[in-house]
Amino acid sequence: MSSKNVVLVAGVHGVSGRAAATAWANTRGAKVYGLSRRNADLPEGVEGLTVDLLDRQDVVRKLGELNGVTHLVFAAYIEKASASERSRVNVAILKNLVEVVEMASPALSHLTFYQGGKAYGSDLGPFKTPAREDDPRLMSPNFYYDQEDFLRRQQVGKSWHWTALRPEAIIGYATGNPMNLGVAIAVYATISKELGIPLRFPGSGKAHRALYQVSSADLLAAATVWAGVTPAARDEIFNITNGDQFRWQYIWPRIARMFEIEVAEPVPIPLSSYMTDKADLWREIAAKYGLLDTPYEKLVSWNFADFIFNSGFDNVSSTIKARQAGFAECIDSEEMFRAFFVALRARKVIP
Repeated sequence: MSSKNVVLVAGVHGVSGRAAATAWANTRGAKVYGLSRRNADLPEGVEGLTVDLLDRQDVVRKLGELNGVTHLVFAAYIEKASASERSRVNVAILKNLVEVVEMASPALSHLTFYQGGKAYGSDLGPFKTPAREDDPRLMSPNFYYDQEDFLRRQQVGKSWHWTALRPEAIIGYATGNPMNLGVAIAVYATISKELGIPLRFPGSGKAHRALYQVSSADLLAAATVWAGVTPAARDEIFNITNGDQFRWQYIWPRIARMFEIEVAEPVPIPLSSYMTDKADLWREIAAKYGLLDTPYEKLVSWNFADFIFNSGFDNVSSTIKARQAGFAECIDSEEMFRAFFVALRARKVIP
């Protein structure tokens, strides 16, 4: 292969994977392959490969002859009910990919993979803030730790390196990826406006007042490319967020104005109960405004939104380590939300 960098992005149809593939495809001299179990539209400049990473033989058949790979971006994820099963499965798909690519591509130089707030216990309850990359681990099993430990063992005596990036609530868009806070807000606001009711923050009072942070998918993608080409990022973990924090109580009225809708006092509304019956209404909205024909259940995960909006504790990560290593990009979260909603309208996801 004549390209300077040949990049495989596993999980290309997810929010982080799609953004990373786009960023690498826009990098001069890069050839990008996007791996996924399903077919969907791909970013320009990305060649798709349908691969079941749980099936070792399928990985060998599809990737065993793909030599010259220099970079891996691992954004694949399989949800399971228990922590132990989640760990077993997600380590297995990483292991299958790395071992096959290693055999086929001696030129492999770097692997970037994504962790997140679960590394600090954000899914369990209040945790130390600001969270730092050197904070002690929690009780296992935790698939982030297990994937990292696998890579540390696998790397011994090899010439390639890895970088782990830890975002929080990635804001971006990918077709058929419902675990997306930004899309949940947009759909909730659109439906509220269509029903002629004000936009109320639907979570707990504690969450309404707590500090929170998010990560732009584009910012995370820029960090992914940076990690792949920067010696200071080798074998390191970095928190990657927008660089600011906000409280829902102050940003929520501003989000309402982005949809030209009135705001009202918060009421704890379980979205998983009150929004799941809106599929017919969404079809009417889609027809009325000529939106994409995306199945409602594949558009938003209301359970995911409920979790975020009811996390009644500060969620803050330090990004000092990334800045000291040379990645200084940041973005104002309010401006990010505004641009994201504009992009959703351009894609005909919302009116």
